[in-house]
Amino acid sequence: MAHIVVLGAGLGGSIMAYELRDQIRPEDKITVITKDTMYHFVPSNPWIAVGWRKRDDITFDIAPTMAKKGIDFKTVAAEKVHPAENRVELVDGSSVSYDYLVIATGPELAFDEIPGLGPHGGYTQSVCHVDHALAAKEVFEKLLANPGPVIIGAVQGASCYGPAYEFLFILETALRRAKIRDKVPMTFVTSEPYVGHLGLDGVGDTKGLLESEMRGKHIKWLTSTRVKKVEDGKMTVEEINDDGSIKAEKELPFAFSMMLPAFRGVKAVRDIDGVSNPRGFTIVDQHQQNPKYKNIFAVGVCVAIPPMGPTPVPCGVPKTGFMIESMVTATAHNIGNLLRGREPDQVGTWNAVCLADFGDSGIAFVAQPQIPPRNVNWSSSGKWVHLAKVGFEKYFIRKIKKGTSEPFYEKLAMQAMGIDKLKAVKKG
Repeated sequence: MAHIVVLGAGLGGSIMAYELRDQIRPEDKITVITKDTMYHFVPSNPWIAVGWRKRDDITFDIAPTMAKKGIDFKTVAAEKVHPAENRVELVDGSSVSYDYLVIATGPELAFDEIPGLGPHGGYTQSVCHVDHALAAKEVFEKLLANPGPVIIGAVQGASCYGPAYEFLFILETALRRAKIRDKVPMTFVTSEPYVGHLGLDGVGDTKGLLESEMRGKHIKWLTSTRVKKVEDGKMTVEEINDDGSIKAEKELPFAFSMMLPAFRGVKAVRDIDGVSNPRGFTIVDQHQQNPKYKNIFAVGVCVAIPPMGPTPVPCGVPKTGFMIESMVTATAHNIGNLLRGREPDQVGTWNAVCLADFGDSGIAFVAQPQIPPRNVNWSSSGKWVHLAKVGFEKYFIRKIKKGTSEPFYEKLAMQAMGIDKLKAVKKG
């Protein structure tokens, strides 16, 4: 019997446990370790922040589903992974030993790296967690009562730009519906070298599409911009030249601001020689396997991926939902191989399929693979994207509640579009 431990139960960790259940042997055991029994659908957080969703619409207790699937579920946060001892130390002083470990913790939000950033004692809001989004909703309601300038964006080192664009346009739509858009100047501030870069050097014509949307909605933007500090109602930013020098320093007033932070690895997996990089992200090879500790795998935002290339202001690479699912499928098959005495041979495609909702329209893109050069590099826009995002929310939450990673009809639909999770394995 082998014991496989999954650290984390978010998007990556939950479906990781479900897919492992289908790949392991009957005698093997799975344990999921997480700090919270409540699953929440992160992509819906921008809707929470403007009151279009409530907490109960996007959260549910995942423990009953884990139990139904025969997966042990421990709701105690991890203190530290000890790879040389094959154990995870928990904050309550206990430990869980493992034969195989899958790190799926997601990131730690590095608000503290910029003075005044973030909802915890700072002056900007966040949509990275449902609690943050609910706090943002309170400030949004104050904005409705007392309109003023708005700043939305992503700071230096951020690696998740899609939600910033989504929230920018969702907020713009909400302000129009409240008939106060004319009283709210909006500015998008980003570390990206150009609008629509997304940490991916663009996908299709995301640059043209997003710039056109901003112009049409009278939204100004600053690119290659570093946030120096945030004070109550004022953000100090530095525009950076291509050579890294400071082009200009500006003070931007705001009544409401939502800025996505940089990410880093969580404390439990940071500063482990051979496991984590300097930012605390987990190092893996093409099989999602750690090169030093072969019984450790990682999936999701916690995985170390180098940036696309040099940019005036640091930009990380996003890990989109379908890309994470690709990592999960490869990992489940590779652990299944190891349990049966075979070597890992599955490689995720790391394709990106994204629906960015703008409240009443949106932009969709497909990148195969996510990291260029690509076989498919497509983007489009329209009202259909908003409707598709709403449908996807309902579908994905239902899928997680049922304990299903990939229903057969989803797999068939993706294959019909030429989108696969795994690369073809060469034989011989």
